Amino acid sequence: MTKTILITGASSGIGAATAQKFIAEGWNVALLARRLEKLEELAHGHKNALAITCDVTNEASVIAAFAKAADHFGHIDALFNNAGIFPASGRFDAVTLESWQTSVDVNLTGMFLCAREAFRHMTVAGGRIINNGSISAVTPRINSVAYTATKHAITGLTKSISLDGRDLGICCGQIDIGNARTEMVENLIKNTGVPMETMDVHDAARAVFNMANLPLDTNILSMTIMANKMPFVGRG
Repeated sequence: MTKTILITGASSGIGAATAQKFIAEGWNVALLARRLEKLEELAHGHKNALAITCDVTNEASVIAAFAKAADHFGHIDALFNNAGIFPASGRFDAVTLESWQTSVDVNLTGMFLCAREAFRHMTVAGGRIINNGSISAVTPRINSVAYTATKHAITGLTKSISLDGRDLGICCGQIDIGNARTEMVENLIKNTGVPMETMDVHDAARAVFNMANLPLDTNILSMTIMANKMPFVGRG
């Protein structure tokens, strides 16, 4: 039976590259994001791809999107919980409540809502949830408190889901991705003026694909993937 994966934040960056990888490998792929036009471009010509508009911060929108994917493909085997934002950088004392709340709404509450809905669809036959944590879930970037705090929280979310899903055959793991060459990272480099070591975004997509293909009696709880010369481990 062909497996089905839902990918949030699928209209660009890591989400789009991952969607392309799974489509090419023959999986059924539901592409979720707010920009339907871009999703339809990615899904065009692929019978195994379905574009669905979804606002991950809205509970009703998430429930409806997952129901549409399940109705179309018949089942949900995996979720790449990827949608996220990087709010405007700023020193801690300059961070606005609006910026903080927006980051929490998308990066944390949005991931909670999507993971919870996937979990509900997987209680009978099991499945796999892969959360995009970012290496900011371990080590912060300067002037990024809102992003860092939400990504640290994803680690707790991942462990809790993994624990609650054990007896149901539901695996949950986290992929912490370094600077992949995406529009978001390119904008970050441009805005900060700081050069950064980056990796091909398709390498991140391959890592997600490898995690998703594991049998349900095996789980990668945490994976870090980054550019080899990225100074994350103090050897840059």
